[in-house]
Amino acid sequence: MVSLPVLSLPPIQPQLHEKEGGIYIYDFLRKKHLLLTPEEWVRQHWIHFLIAKGFPKGWFVLEKGLRYNGLQKRTDLLIYDREGKPYLLVECKAPEIEIDQKVVSQAFVYNQTLKCPYVTLSNGRKHVFFHRDIRLGEYIQKDSLPKIP
Repeated sequence: MVSLPVLSLPPIQPQLHEKEGGIYIYDFLRKKHLLLTPEEWVRQHWIHFLIAKGFPKGWFVLEKGLRYNGLQKRTDLLIYDREGKPYLLVECKAPEIEIDQKVVSQAFVYNQTLKCPYVTLSNGRKHVFFHRDIRLGEYIQKDSLPKIP
């Protein structure tokens, strides 16, 4: 079987299988097998981690489409609150991708449309958390995830 990167998130017990020369992982939220890319490995860890933290499965939306400057974009993981408003945007990168200013800017651009109060960026090894302060009109870096709304 394939060697998967070790992440700084709790381990998961994924359902993996080989098909057509690729490795696939079962996504229990979307109820389908997905090609196991490094980014998908990180996203699946975040899904399991957030559910273990108590975020209800029904609040999750994966790869939500949005339009920005006429271009079609997709978020990695979006969690809504009890009222159905976007609450937490999680942007996942492959473990070898640094969480740099370019990655931060990409997430903030996506969030201009979504208006989530919280944004998390992760490559599975490094995680960066932000809160969008509406009054100040800026993002404030935080030490951890927000609480369940």
